[in-house]
Amino acid sequence: MNDTPSQWLRERTPEDIECQQVLRQLNRLPRHVAIIMDGNGRWAHARNLPRVAGHREGIESVRDIVKASAELGIGYLTLYAFSTENWRRPEAEVNALMRLLEYYLKAEVDELDRNNVRINAIGKVMALPKRVQRVLKRAIEQTANNTGLVLTLALSYSGRWDILRALQLIALDVRRGKLSPEDISEELFASYLSTGSLPEPDLLIRTSGELRISNFLLWEIAYTELYSTETLWPDFRRKEYYAALADYARRERRFGMTSDQLHDNQRASSYRDYLKELFDTLIQRR
Repeated sequence: MNDTPSQWLRERTPEDIECQQVLRQLNRLPRHVAIIMDGNGRWAHARNLPRVAGHREGIESVRDIVKASAELGIGYLTLYAFSTENWRRPEAEVNALMRLLEYYLKAEVDELDRNNVRINAIGKVMALPKRVQRVLKRAIEQTANNTGLVLTLALSYSGRWDILRALQLIALDVRRGKLSPEDISEELFASYLSTGSLPEPDLLIRTSGELRISNFLLWEIAYTELYSTETLWPDFRRKEYYAALADYARRERRFGMTSDQLHDNQRASSYRDYLKELFDTLIQRR
């Protein structure tokens, strides 16, 4: 376990500390945030740059959102880094993405480790280039005992693939006599998914204004709050992240219940609205 105090906490600006304090006072921070990082190519195209330039700038957004999540005490952050469908992109772009992934893991693993972040991966990792697999394996092993933010990278990932894989594993265990059909429940099924060790996401953010799930965490997001922003991923930094978290804090997560069941104390709801207004004012000042 890494017991070193977070260097990131010591590097925050007074304005950032104030924003984070207000967010904590809302008392509704999500435990698990998932993000579909979209818009790198459009960001580059708008600047007459090659697509890889957008991917490079997107890494800076990853750095900032990971730091902000760790500073706020969010437990889990899952990033849709590379889908199974992304293998269909031009070979040159795929190769560039793999090089950037390798670079990020090599460049960031020590700092992530110092700040108590644990690296995790889901997806068809064996489909990645061998050199990327080796770097990813070392990063996972190096940070395995950390107890802070769990950073999960979805790599060569597909929600449908994960569900089919879980069904196949369950069928094998039934055939081997380890399970009977009567044993199969939602909880047991979820444990066979690659996300079995993670809580379900509370908030799913998608950048670039698209309103699609894109085959991401299909089982896990049954009750997840969705947030879409027009901001392209390379421009999505902690200011935009805080706005998404504040929006989430105002949501009413009913899970099939009524509003009356959830809000016996109207004063608590009014207090959250007051804090949200205060937070919006702070964001506009930054």
